[in-house]
Amino acid sequence: MFDSKFFEALSKKLSDVLPDSLHGVKKDLEKNFHSVLQSAFAKLDLVTRDEFDVQIKVLSKTRLKLENLIEQVAKLEEEKKHKKKGA
Repeated sequence: MFDSKFFEALSKKLSDVLPDSLHGVKKDLEKNFHSVLQSAFAKLDLVTRDEFDVQIKVLSKTRLKLENLIEQVAKLEEEKKHKKKGA
């Protein structure tokens, strides 16, 4: 789901904000940050931006079809009313 580079960059940013006294263990902390972040994000039910955009398009098309069907049903109901009055 997420590119490994994303976690590497985020891990680096986290390690960069560490106090100077911890910079000696910076690489170890980066690795730990990386695995913790990757694990945490894996547990979340997230989708990529591309997947989200695809679903937006599908939803938009579905909404348009639904609106068309609602119009068709309304027209059919109106025609049925007029036929009952004329019969």
